Amino acid sequence: MFLVARRKAVLDEAIAEIRSQGGVADGREADVSQRAQLEAAMDAAEAAFGPLYGLFANAGTGGRFAPIGGYDQDVFDGVLNTNLLGPFWALQRLMPGMIERRRGAVVLTGSIASERGMANNAAYVASKHALLGLARAAALEGGPHNVRSNCVIPGFIETPMMEGIPPDVRAHLANLVPQKRMGTAEEVAEVAAFLLSQAASYVTGQAWSVDGGVLGTQAV
Repeated sequence: MFLVARRKAVLDEAIAEIRSQGGVADGREADVSQRAQLEAAMDAAEAAFGPLYGLFANAGTGGRFAPIGGYDQDVFDGVLNTNLLGPFWALQRLMPGMIERRRGAVVLTGSIASERGMANNAAYVASKHALLGLARAAALEGGPHNVRSNCVIPGFIETPMMEGIPPDVRAHLANLVPQKRMGTAEEVAEVAAFLLSQAASYVTGQAWSVDGGVLGTQAV
């Protein structure tokens, strides 16, 4: 497993944890919104492990909350670079090899915002809608060549991105969930691991929700 992250301390901790449990892991510090850094990281991954057969594009940013008329262009561009262009660049680099070798699986991390509109959150919603479309386009291109592509759709998940939301708002969001709680990163990771595995060999082009039932039952 080859990990890529912006924060070296977090990256080193994750690699050490995998190795401590008997896994094989390496990684590289990189900002996936910067194409040159992302491509250098993929070069390093191939140098360490050879041809790559799986991609989990999980990096994301929320940008800021503002009405469309007042949304800062630089922030909008930054959100799209991280949430959409980074995964696109990774696919552009890796999919031809997967198709040639007739083996590969891709999982992109979407959001409830891949399926629903949200006021005052234009950049995030636009990027996550587009990401789901990218996953489905990749599924069609890769399907005849045994290369699968899916989009995991997390709901309200306890992550650092959620920590900036006031407690009363977080409590309200949790109450919207049929299970009456936030999800965990581990619960999303279990689904992503399944979608990358051969156990999901007949699953492609899907938006796979991990949201406690929100999208299937609630109008959030």
